[in-house]
Amino acid sequence: MKLLLDTHIWIWSLAEPKRLSRRVLNELKNRDNELWLSPVSTWEVLLLHAKGRIRLHGSAREWVASATTHFREAPLTHDIVAAAQELPIMHQDPADRFLAATAGVLGLTLVTADQRLLGLGAIATLANR
Repeated sequence: MKLLLDTHIWIWSLAEPKRLSRRVLNELKNRDNELWLSPVSTWEVLLLHAKGRIRLHGSAREWVASATTHFREAPLTHDIVAAAQELPIMHQDPADRFLAATAGVLGLTLVTADQRLLGLGAIATLANR
């Protein structure tokens, strides 16, 4: 399976793995799965750090290099941006829209605990329950 981690799932996998469900944890550890991250998630983490909501160790560049080592980088393309605008999501969070659209366009499964992103029809999701 090709798994795109929502930002909070990525953060939890690094800092609070007990917040992950058994199924999600097993899928993240399964070497047959590809783990993907979007640069949108990196942007979100750096914003959270700048606001003091999370703390990163080392410089931002060092942290990002270390925290993204085992992941494939999902591109943010014009097609993904256009698809993000077409999603039937009630809220306007651009990061959520970009992550969901990335999963849809690239054929990835979005791993999330966000109820607003689960069940978006054509976008495969793995719920953290």
